[in-house]
Amino acid sequence: MSQNILTHCELPGVPRLKSGKVRDLFDLGDELLLVATDRISAFDCILPTGIPDKGRVLNQLAAFWFEQTRLIVPNHVVAAAWQDFPARLRPFAQQLKGRATIGRKAQVLPVECVVRGYLIGSGWKDYQKTGAVCGLPLRPGYRMADKLDEAIFTPSTKAEAGHDENIPLERVAALIGPQLAGQLREVSLALYNLAADFARARGILIADTKFEFGLVDGQLTLIDEALTPDSSRFWPASSYAPGQSPPSFDKQFVRDYLETLDWHKTPPAPPLPEAVVERTSEKYLEAFRLLTGRKLER
Repeated sequence: MSQNILTHCELPGVPRLKSGKVRDLFDLGDELLLVATDRISAFDCILPTGIPDKGRVLNQLAAFWFEQTRLIVPNHVVAAAWQDFPARLRPFAQQLKGRATIGRKAQVLPVECVVRGYLIGSGWKDYQKTGAVCGLPLRPGYRMADKLDEAIFTPSTKAEAGHDENIPLERVAALIGPQLAGQLREVSLALYNLAADFARARGILIADTKFEFGLVDGQLTLIDEALTPDSSRFWPASSYAPGQSPPSFDKQFVRDYLETLDWHKTPPAPPLPEAVVERTSEKYLEAFRLLTGRKLER
């Protein structure tokens, strides 16, 4: 396993815009440089331990999906392959190769576009209490992790800190206008359905996922990342059984470990043992291999 772990990116001479839980964003003028680090977060806390190859998996898997979905909606990608990067970034190859994307700047829409294809997590808890998910009534009789009769669009607000808040489509319409709200719903469901069918044929079930959109020259554009283990819940199809919470390709393995500790889920977060780090890295790499059939660029 590669131990070249990047948890913080420094590019002297390239202005930093912000750092999120995983990505560092830099200003290239008319474009953005998005660098996927190997940071991992859980319970809204960034852990002190990086996961080898995680950033490369996220960046290259997102690039793969941007290719697959560009006929549904345009995306922000200008360059995702290292050979297409400008000369000014060449000195930073060790930090950027395989884990960075150059994207168009967009007017970011203030909505997380969540699509659920299976009943799990907060959606399952909501259904048990109300018979609905995020205000959308569902038929009775679903079990935990059941596949929904059809995928549902359950948008939420974007929280800079803490948890996002689920909101109805009417609230989205009030934020950005009814026409754009309807377009977000239609495009999000189309993206999910295409990806879910593609992934199922390769042994992965996409239980749910979230998309981010912006406007580029007034046109709806898919931005940030898409359909990765960080923005989605991936289940191995081979071990799927409704009625229980399936194993996952995402960071649930890390969450499960943290739940065994006497930690109150507030910073500072505890370090991860090597065995958990290695197993988590393996899960990210396996998801990438199954979905893309490609070799990870390092």
